[in-house]
Amino acid sequence: MNIKRAKEEIKDTIEAYLLKDDNGEYVIPSIRQRPVLLIGPPGVGKTQIMEQISRECRIGLVAYTITHHTRQSAVGLPFIDRKMFGGREYAVTEYTMSEIVASIYNKIEDSGLKEGILFIDEINCVSETLAPTMLQFLQCKTFGSHKIPEGWIITAAGNPPEYNKSVREFDVVTLDRIKRIDVEPDLGVWKEYAYKENIHPAIISYLGIKGQYFCHIETTVDGKMFATPRGWEDLSQLILVYEKLGKRADRNVIGQYIQHPRIAKDFANYLELYYKYQDEYQVEGILDGMMNEALCDKVAKASFDERLSVTGLLLSKLTDGFKGLLAENQVMELLMEQLKAYRQELEQAEDGGQESMRQESGGQEPMRREPGGQGPAAPEGRPQPSEILQQLAEDMEKERLGGRRNGLLGRQEDRVRRSCIAILEGYAQQMREETVKGAAAGKDGAWQWVRGRFMGRSDDYEAWKESLGRKLEHAFNFMEASFGNGQEMVIFVTELNTSAASVWFLEQYECERYYRYNKELLFDEQEQAIREKIR
Repeated sequence: MNIKRAKEEIKDTIEAYLLKDDNGEYVIPSIRQRPVLLIGPPGVGKTQIMEQISRECRIGLVAYTITHHTRQSAVGLPFIDRKMFGGREYAVTEYTMSEIVASIYNKIEDSGLKEGILFIDEINCVSETLAPTMLQFLQCKTFGSHKIPEGWIITAAGNPPEYNKSVREFDVVTLDRIKRIDVEPDLGVWKEYAYKENIHPAIISYLGIKGQYFCHIETTVDGKMFATPRGWEDLSQLILVYEKLGKRADRNVIGQYIQHPRIAKDFANYLELYYKYQDEYQVEGILDGMMNEALCDKVAKASFDERLSVTGLLLSKLTDGFKGLLAENQVMELLMEQLKAYRQELEQAEDGGQESMRQESGGQEPMRREPGGQGPAAPEGRPQPSEILQQLAEDMEKERLGGRRNGLLGRQEDRVRRSCIAILEGYAQQMREETVKGAAAGKDGAWQWVRGRFMGRSDDYEAWKESLGRKLEHAFNFMEASFGNGQEMVIFVTELNTSAASVWFLEQYECERYYRYNKELLFDEQEQAIREKIR
């Protein structure tokens, strides 16, 4: 199965293992909770999905690459203890707690998460001295004499023997006690991930043309030559940073990540052409509606690789816009939740302050004024509206830091929360300044002031969405003028369906041509595939 399907399978397994009955006991007892073993090529994403699963399931994660461990660090060190048996005292060998088991208890103490995943990578590549310990670990859920705590699910990963000479085959007794999932590389699934994780568009479009190089491993007389999904992702990060520094990744640099000389050379040539097409075709102008018949005619007569590169450039610019809008949408939704809480806090502060002051003043509610006599201020003892906003921001920051510390906050979610916190802090600072001037005073004034700023941001959001809609229409204009409803249009629409941000945008924005081409072209493609299978 592909890595996406494997991730869903593991999440379902965790949900089943952590289900409790009315007595608070796990419905599937620990002895029947088989460890999950992922077997697949290197770099396919086995470790990454464990991090994603722990965040999405809101449970802890302790991860180890077992090849870095000795028997002592995995099992613990021996020491002599004294025990009584049959009325006589004997010296008995005991073991200190394994570093790995201790890490689980540390995670529980630090995070407060009593359930989680213990992930052991490269489990079938351990040394000869550690191999029996790993078999005991999979069969009995113990390291040495120390059990894995209840509520912690064992997952492990390894490579098939054709990828690693150090692989040790598990015997039938061990295999009969684990839940094995075999993972195969899947370019389509990886592209969904690639769009989400900002993989460089040149890599996405290149692999769209040369999909056979997505995960390619050869054994030659000179040794192993390979290109893996991990290599492409790491190379992408370097290229993006190089571009910010005004540098270009050449063949030698690419070969440090894509360790297959022929593929590295091929991609280096493609990357040079990609930069050339970026300059020649002026994609930003196309998306702004500046149609050029000569340009359309040029790309229509170009090589297939060039046509796909230009299509990829259009998709890249559009997708960047869609992802930016999606991130702003997430910020707006989180900000709206915080402002609802702000209004409730204002109401409680108003009600609490009034009751307290009535008691102190015999039923009358005294008011004080700001220094200089400008506008009414909150009664003594009642928090200022700007202070409530600042406190909301500080509470959000504490929660964000806790989520980061526990590994429950991904990078995108972290960015969204940081943006929302910055907005709240900005509102609090502006409100303090406005209150001194006599504006934003009192509960109603403060709420209307905040609401006005939120509505202004909402208007900017809608304008941004309409602008992106126009860019999408202009992209369709260019694609139609250049390629009609040819294969390039099929690829353009298919890639729009692949990116989660694009799909989300098309749910918000009604694009008639997207739905028309999606129905006509992709239906025809499916029909043709079915006919080929019948033949």
